[in-house]
Amino acid sequence: MSLNRLLPDQPQPEIAGSARLLGNVHVGAGAIIAQGTVVRSHDESVSIGNHSAVLENGVVVGTREHPVRIGQRTVFGHRAQIIGATVGDLCEIGNGAILMPGSRLGDGCILGEGTLVPTGTVIPPSTVLVGRPPHAIRTATDADRERLAVLREHQTDLTDYQGHRLAAALQAGAHMGTLYAYRDKEPVLGAGTLLFDSAEITGDVVVGEDTLIGAGVKIIGDSHGPVRIGSRVQILENAVLHLLPDNELVIEDDVVIGPGAMIHGCHIGRGTVVEPAAIVCDFSSVGPESVVRAGACVKQRDTHPARSVLDGFPARAVETLAEAPGRPTWALPRDAVDVIRRIDR
Repeated sequence: MSLNRLLPDQPQPEIAGSARLLGNVHVGAGAIIAQGTVVRSHDESVSIGNHSAVLENGVVVGTREHPVRIGQRTVFGHRAQIIGATVGDLCEIGNGAILMPGSRLGDGCILGEGTLVPTGTVIPPSTVLVGRPPHAIRTATDADRERLAVLREHQTDLTDYQGHRLAAALQAGAHMGTLYAYRDKEPVLGAGTLLFDSAEITGDVVVGEDTLIGAGVKIIGDSHGPVRIGSRVQILENAVLHLLPDNELVIEDDVVIGPGAMIHGCHIGRGTVVEPAAIVCDFSSVGPESVVRAGACVKQRDTHPARSVLDGFPARAVETLAEAPGRPTWALPRDAVDVIRRIDR
């Protein structure tokens, strides 16, 4: 990683050692990228403003079609998912919030914990917003603004610092993450499968060919049962895969699992797209070529047929697709990854 165009009088950003920046990212003066956070920037498409913060285990993904632009002194809580969104100055975004591609938040917005802002939604300045789907409960008051000022130690001024341009390779396979044995079981990876360096796989896990495991992903196949993942699958930033006892987790070929998703011992059919921060619970089944919408929760033992669109908490079928879903814009294009696989493990 290199710092360019540094000015001696502007504050340095604080980037935790366990955070990962992938691609060219503009990080503002005094900005904070906390532990476990992953920022993925295609074509220099992520800009984080001066003194803003993305807290622990968050994910930021920007693409050419849907860049991320974050204003100054805006704070995102733990496990927030910022996927191709634009956010103004002095916003407060609650833990576990989800901002989908093309969404736009004006200055001074406040989002409650777990709020989902759907694709293309425009939120006016100073809106206080909660829910999935979101609803505005009021316009921010002077008391709201004073509370946020206290959290920022009354440092609410906007600055003219140019910030810092950080460059890091968008690279998988150089170190191939970390593989852990559990008792007599070791993970098995098919030909061409690549892990980002902060991914971890434990125990009875078998992965097919040409699959991509993103930064911060945890796949845990301990004493509870096997995990079987197909070929050409993508499991993206900070997703977690696990299962209950006497169960199995099966992900068929060509599935895309979005950032921050939680996948337990279920069966996900081929070609399905699981959007960011969705939850699929134990003993459930999602049919081939389906979509699980962002933030949805497929509850235990639910079964859904092919080409279902599942949304809600708990999820229900809201639509049936006429054809297989396309690859989402936030997925990893194969040609965007600088593949350097270390053969000698």
